[in-house]
Amino acid sequence: MTARILVVDDVPANVKVLEARLSAEYFDVATAYNGADALMLCERSECDIVLLDVMMPDMDGFEVCRKLKSNPLTHHIPVVMVTALDQPSDRVRGLEAGADDFLTKPVSDIALVSRVRSLARLKMMTDELRMRAVTSREIGIQSPEREAITETGRNGRILIVDDRSSSYQRHVATLSAEHAVDVETKPGQALFRVAERDYDLVIVSLALRDFDGLRLCSQVRSLERTRNIAILAITEADNSARLARGLEIGVNDYLLRPVDQNEMLARVRTQIKKRRYTERLRDNVQTSIELAITDGLTGLFNRRYMETHLEALIEQAAARSKPISVLIIDIDYFKAINDGYGHDGGDDVLREFALRVRKVIRNIDLACRYGGEEFVIVMPETDMAVATMVAERLRRRIASEPFVIQQGTRSLEATISIGIAALSGADDNAATILKRADQALYRAKRDGRNRVVPDAA
Repeated sequence: MTARILVVDDVPANVKVLEARLSAEYFDVATAYNGADALMLCERSECDIVLLDVMMPDMDGFEVCRKLKSNPLTHHIPVVMVTALDQPSDRVRGLEAGADDFLTKPVSDIALVSRVRSLARLKMMTDELRMRAVTSREIGIQSPEREAITETGRNGRILIVDDRSSSYQRHVATLSAEHAVDVETKPGQALFRVAERDYDLVIVSLALRDFDGLRLCSQVRSLERTRNIAILAITEADNSARLARGLEIGVNDYLLRPVDQNEMLARVRTQIKKRRYTERLRDNVQTSIELAITDGLTGLFNRRYMETHLEALIEQAAARSKPISVLIIDIDYFKAINDGYGHDGGDDVLREFALRVRKVIRNIDLACRYGGEEFVIVMPETDMAVATMVAERLRRRIASEPFVIQQGTRSLEATISIGIAALSGADDNAATILKRADQALYRAKRDGRNRVVPDAA
């Protein structure tokens, strides 16, 4: 996983240091030396995360952050403030401006890399949801961007997992002024509690007496029902390695002891705002699916959605110099299946085929029914070699297991042919890639079917 990081600082030496550290970890680094340039780059969607110096002339980091977070085009970009200011009041001011985190100069490599990696993972997930929300907006479904800007992050449902009363009682007193707060003092029961209730945020102490708090965080992330809940960890200031591990497994944010209660309030609001924004994005996607963009038989996306979404994905890949591959799949001799088993039998095959496709591809891949017995899979950030491996795995899976049809009373064998094309230049577009993939599919069928043929261009 990589990402483009924008480093903003008016001191060239500071920029060079951060650029070198991030480049060594294979991040793509862009730079800006003032707030105005940073805002312009962000509006053009040329970065995934902003590392923002606070003390700059003309427009300081707080003002830049406020502008980013009040703009519907940029409010979703994570902002980490890099500053020599280390007082809780400074962090609260930054958090209230919309910052996701603070790194204090001199910045340690562990803190820098772990935080950037964590935010990059979250940004990738949000980008996929936003991309699909854009397509939803084109069919008349309201985007949540405006609501996200006005969201206060208050009136949330919070669970605190802590077995030390002297610690959690202070937190409850602080948070109860704005939120509904529950406490779980038995960490072994916490996962069941989280799964049973619709919490916005779980606050986990990493200093539990007889339980590993990071294991609990990992368990929350691993369950389908709880994996989207925000997690805030509380730990000791000298526990950087453990904190870095927490960010790797999915902790959204953290507080260091002794906890400043105003900072806790600010960080909790930030996490609840993010949670509500991503939930609105998911709701939008779900609503759009129900309304117009899925194939009623297979449950995969339909051709109309695919064509709109593919164009956006290709434009994004070209702008960021990222690979993207497209597979066109045809079920071999499907007319014979319809003729021999009836259209009901053919429909059973199509439904089962869609289920098998879902088990092979990733969440970020886009699977669509293109028409009849033809399907398209769009694979972002995937080159031709990897796409060919995935296609071959799917081909073998289809050929190796008979299709059970007509309510389990009959079965039949089927195979597929697959043509693959990938983004090959700045002038490429959805139509040209689909055409090349279709030509590759034609060669697969001409050469005997039940095979994968990559585009030779």
